[in-house]
Amino acid sequence: MIFSSLEFLCVFLPVVFALYCVIPSLKAKNALLIVASLFFYAYGEPVYVLLMIFSAIVNYAMARLIDRGQRAKKVFLVVDIVLNLGMLAVFKYADFAVDTVNRVLSVKIPQPGITLPIGISFFTFQALSYVIDVYWEKVEAQKSFWNILLYISFFPQLIAGPIVKYRDINEAITNRSMDADEIARGLRRFICGLGKKVLIANTAGLAADHVFAAAHSKVNIVVAWIGAIAYLMQIYYDFSGYSDMAIGLGHMFGFHFKENFQYPYGADSIQEFWRRWHISLSTWFKEYLYIPLGGNRKGTARTCLNRIIVFFFTGLWHGANWTFVIWGLWHGAFLLLETYIPFTKKVPKVIARIYTLLVVCIGFVMFRADSLTDGVFMIGRMFTGFSFDTASMSFAMQQLTPWFLAMMVAAVLGAAPIRKYVDCVRQNIAGEELTGRWKNVQILLYVLSGVLLVWCMIRLSGSTYNPFIYFRF
Repeated sequence: MIFSSLEFLCVFLPVVFALYCVIPSLKAKNALLIVASLFFYAYGEPVYVLLMIFSAIVNYAMARLIDRGQRAKKVFLVVDIVLNLGMLAVFKYADFAVDTVNRVLSVKIPQPGITLPIGISFFTFQALSYVIDVYWEKVEAQKSFWNILLYISFFPQLIAGPIVKYRDINEAITNRSMDADEIARGLRRFICGLGKKVLIANTAGLAADHVFAAAHSKVNIVVAWIGAIAYLMQIYYDFSGYSDMAIGLGHMFGFHFKENFQYPYGADSIQEFWRRWHISLSTWFKEYLYIPLGGNRKGTARTCLNRIIVFFFTGLWHGANWTFVIWGLWHGAFLLLETYIPFTKKVPKVIARIYTLLVVCIGFVMFRADSLTDGVFMIGRMFTGFSFDTASMSFAMQQLTPWFLAMMVAAVLGAAPIRKYVDCVRQNIAGEELTGRWKNVQILLYVLSGVLLVWCMIRLSGSTYNPFIYFRF
């Protein structure tokens, strides 16, 4: 397991950041970040840190070979893609493939039982994007292996994203500076992400776990919707919270990662949802799979096929289970429906948003379920579970604690684009952006951030429940 949250907050991060601040040269700072990142990963994955280093070596070498060998550059690219995807297939999908073969052919091939390295999907996709960009001449091949190792292993976004393209941070790796305002804003962003994770996601996750693990006899329409809504909030606040922490830490160390979420639950179509949800992954598949397949340039039938392929692999990327594949295809089907029957543009926005949330919520139920059977059962109970016996209602009421309800209210408010309105207010305060009222607001926000940090640490110290959903992807 990677550092516990308290170990990270109280020991690892303060020590690394203090050393980073006192080290004078950028080259030495990069060396510190490499050592810290490798230690961070090795603390939880002592063997698989070698796998990550091997990935960095392979992709560094292949990019150099592509840069040098104009005639054989396509061969080197294919070799690199095969090595990366082969590594991902062995460590992430071997058991899944064997289990599928056993079920289809009614045989009993032993499963390899390979442990999944944490964050392998993220650092593999980052490495692939770098090599492909070198092949496409969007970025020059990096001559320093250590810069590539830092890019692949950088601890803030190593194990749960966002997926960072090398071309977006290559300048920062070799030329960045420390800025007090950036550090302060980054720390505040980190704390906000921590609060989203510890207070909202963990609270919602407990309720979701109880519901999805409950005996079928206890699950009626009320229980099913409690579980569905709880998981809807858990996965958003878990992942967006981690993304906020990664982006905030990036600012503290002089890196600027792109936003990974833009209020996706306010989308009025599935197409719009995917422009706002896990943006780094959706853009990765668009740039490196959808467009190379032909995108929408080869006719309607090919466009449909390309989108289905993309969403099949989007689902599969999330995990070795058919529930994830069905989740991906579910979104792909509605995306195609909206493309060729654009009904979301013809109905009131409130109806379009309810429709989008309903599709997303149902999809996440399948995503969360342990099996297709469990997912179908839970979705069925969401619409047909009209059994209000004492056991079911008692179980439902056990989940609806005052703290859970308070965090769900906070979750609904937090999913609204409040930051956009704040930015509008800021822009309209003529001449007072950093003075007067706005300065007082900023001071208040920093004070509240400090209070939130202490509150999160207290919550973490008194609880052993702190799962990060995307760590296992």
